Amino acid sequence: MKQVFAPGCGLMLYKPELYKKILKFLNEYLGDIPLHLTCCHHEPHLEHGTRVINICPGCDRRYRQLYEGISTISLWEILADCDTFPFPDYKGIEMSIHDACPTRTEDRVHNAIRKLLEKMNIKVIEPENTRTKAICCGDSFYGSIPVELVKERMKKRADEMPRKDVAVYCTSCIKSFYIGGKNPRYIIDLLFGEPTEIGVYEPEEWHAQLQKFIDDH
Repeated sequence: MKQVFAPGCGLMLYKPELYKKILKFLNEYLGDIPLHLTCCHHEPHLEHGTRVINICPGCDRRYRQLYEGISTISLWEILADCDTFPFPDYKGIEMSIHDACPTRTEDRVHNAIRKLLEKMNIKVIEPENTRTKAICCGDSFYGSIPVELVKERMKKRADEMPRKDVAVYCTSCIKSFYIGGKNPRYIIDLLFGEPTEIGVYEPEEWHAQLQKFIDDH
């Protein structure tokens, strides 16, 4: 089976240097894995039967649903079954967790993320609405309701988290939980022992950056 790695627009805008670390590991662990930079909003032009290794919940859903002959697997699923990755030890720190909208139906992703947090010695304190019952962080409403109402939804979801630190696996969720008053911890940052940076977070500016990347790729 041919496999490619798609880092997605979120990571490329957030910390593009991290995709190189991920790709290096994948090549060491799985063999030659080409980089795929065509945005998932566009026809991927991949061989029939190709499997896309993704880190973005939106990419996971689009490759899975939109493109015939293309399958997808998250990086989280690969790492969850890996014993050679140098998982850092967070010494039992407690974090809440938010499951991203595009993977709401995907128990395989929910389970893998929690297994990774366990491997990093992070204790997950689940919110009431989690996994297949998770509520949107608010970002998905951007463009359909006024921005101030989007921010209200972000704050409402953030208030449901029982801990200040919230583990997330979507770059837009980083912005949402920051706006909501929590301390988002991005799973890739956790894996590589890096702090989570907020960067651009106002919905209009963030979505303008995303759209430019989509248009350019």
